[in-house]
Amino acid sequence: MGNSISWMGDQFYVVAMPWLVLQLTGSAVALGAILMTAAIPRAVLMLIGGAMTDRISARRIMIATAWLRTLLVAALAALVWFHLLHLWHIYVLAFAFGSADAFYSPAAQAFLPSLLKPEQLPAANSVSQSTLQITTLVGPAPAAMVVKALGTAWAFIIDAISFLFIIGALWQLPDPPLRQSVRKSMWNSIAEGLRYVGNDAALRSLLLVIAMINFCVTGPMGVSLAWIAKQRFGSPLAFAVLTSSLAGGSLLGMILAGLKRQQRNRGWLLLGVSSFTGLSVGVLGILHYLWLMAAVLLLMAMAVGFLNIQLISWFQQRVDRAVLGRVMSVLMFAAIGLMPVSLAAAGLALKWSLPGMFAVAGALVLLVTALATAHRPVREIQ
Repeated sequence: MGNSISWMGDQFYVVAMPWLVLQLTGSAVALGAILMTAAIPRAVLMLIGGAMTDRISARRIMIATAWLRTLLVAALAALVWFHLLHLWHIYVLAFAFGSADAFYSPAAQAFLPSLLKPEQLPAANSVSQSTLQITTLVGPAPAAMVVKALGTAWAFIIDAISFLFIIGALWQLPDPPLRQSVRKSMWNSIAEGLRYVGNDAALRSLLLVIAMINFCVTGPMGVSLAWIAKQRFGSPLAFAVLTSSLAGGSLLGMILAGLKRQQRNRGWLLLGVSSFTGLSVGVLGILHYLWLMAAVLLLMAMAVGFLNIQLISWFQQRVDRAVLGRVMSVLMFAAIGLMPVSLAAAGLALKWSLPGMFAVAGALVLLVTALATAHRPVREIQ
């Protein structure tokens, strides 16, 4: 319940922030730079966040970072409300928000296994992630209406209030048992997590594939959807339709994944989904109808959503609880570590050519997938 309300509030931020930046600057490059500013600390501090999770408490870290994000979004709302906002304010707030995410994300991924049995994790991850996607599906439309009718300040106020509900929910839950000695230095703790991954061929191979795929997809998707909605369709509601299509596809895929607790041949599944993702991304730039673009995003997200649940559950089941926070931070780093460069490149490529950006991104995904297919540890991931 707490997550549902908080995630619903996040949709107001997701819609309002890019719209605010485009109103101030009208520049896709500026939007990409701000997204990159949030992504840099998220990537750089992610491994520290995982080590802190194993040393302190996943629950306490989640509470502390939720309070910080509440204050940050409330400050942004106040600046917009009193017409004091300058572009540099958004850069500072984006950097701080990304820093908080670096600690919250690995803590959240490590917290769920402490409440459940290993065999329950696929279904539990399906429920959790499906709830997130439901809020992502239904949230953008009312968020866009609020932005259009009342302005971006009210959207940020709603998001700030929503964080209080996840704080209240976490306050009721138990702390997971700590299994790591606090005598180790922070850097030794991080190195231990990296060695754990490095010594497992399947984990290591999977992380490398995830890193390359996300570099080719995250930036173009993150920068282009708001730009397409504004320049091609001229409405924040179009942006809501595109983001809701992604959420709807992910939701369907996650529900399907939750119906089956164990999925064999996850390596081949990854390769198949990666190929489909590359083809889908490659054609997005030449689609000029909103409904057709939404349909392609829906199908692509459905496949990826199914895969994500299976892979996250596999990580949580496979990894020793004593290093789970650090390993999950490595997984997230593999997924988002290259995001700053990807966002910057996508912003520049979008200025050059929208169809060209998507075509190059899709071709790179297909190339990486072909190389991964020849790598036996990836094919044999179970």
